Amino acid sequence: MRSEPCVSIIVPTLNEEKYIRDAINSLIPTGESLDYELIVLDGGSTDHTRSIVENMSKLNPRIRLETNPARYQSAAVNRGAIIAKPESEIIIRADSHAEYPLGFVAGLVRELQERDVASVVVSMRTRGKGFLQRGIAAAQNSRLGNGGALHRIAKVSRYVDHGHHAAFARKTFLAIGGYDESFTHNEDAELDIRLRKSGEQIWLCSELAIGYFPRNSFGALAKQYFNHGAGRARTMFKHRRPPKVRQLLPLGVLGMNMLSFAAGWGFGWLCFLPSLVYVGGCLGGGAFLALSARDPAGCAAGPAAMIMHHSWAAGFLHRALHVSFSNDRRVVSDEALR
Repeated sequence: MRSEPCVSIIVPTLNEEKYIRDAINSLIPTGESLDYELIVLDGGSTDHTRSIVENMSKLNPRIRLETNPARYQSAAVNRGAIIAKPESEIIIRADSHAEYPLGFVAGLVRELQERDVASVVVSMRTRGKGFLQRGIAAAQNSRLGNGGALHRIAKVSRYVDHGHHAAFARKTFLAIGGYDESFTHNEDAELDIRLRKSGEQIWLCSELAIGYFPRNSFGALAKQYFNHGAGRARTMFKHRRPPKVRQLLPLGVLGMNMLSFAAGWGFGWLCFLPSLVYVGGCLGGGAFLALSARDPAGCAAGPAAMIMHHSWAAGFLHRALHVSFSNDRRVVSDEALR
């Protein structure tokens, strides 16, 4: 029987005073058998996030607060993996914008050991607190918004190529170079490609699904998905991977609506029909989600899905055009140059 390994739980954070306390409390392993430390990497919070963590660390010395000068999640996890205790064998990446099921950390350790894999990923169920956030969550939990992403819909554990990052064998994570810190978004999918190329396997554990709190405004949602689309384009160019069908759909929607509106203004209202059908389908899908969940907030899922589709596609095209027309054709993040 294997002995319990030492685990480092890494929590990147930035202005998360509303969520950080519950996130940490749900991550702390129960019982005394698991040797762990919990490192919060703060990217320069201007709210009460740091003071909350500092107060929690006084009650539990295994919690420690560190700085993340680069601010991005990718840099935070890399730094956490480096500064973790020397005896730490497993690193766990945890979002401060989430809550975790009972026994989450111990379950990840068990899955890593029993499956003999380099990475364990988990399913993610988005949920909200207010009306708009619940509507955005409904969109992200449905095919209307997520397009069938496996870590959003999977109910059975299995080997996968990508998922929501949760646990890594520390030695392997460091050996492949950790996250590419020039990526501000989609760094997880990019790392998974390198992990699979190195011959390692990834296990999706659906039983350890986490609860995630989405953005609570349409503006913040649009910015997030624009960045997601740009990050996905960078990953595809870097590794010369063609997009999947579900990733092509938002691009098709954006192109269809642009052509529909342009043709409608020039040739008459009939040309608006494709866009009207799309809008009606999204709004109808939101109404269906509202009725299914018996929550009127589901009606906001339709507008949320439309924002997600168009923002993702715009971000993807922005990055693709930037790479295509750059003189040296290098895939370099704008943020990395600042």
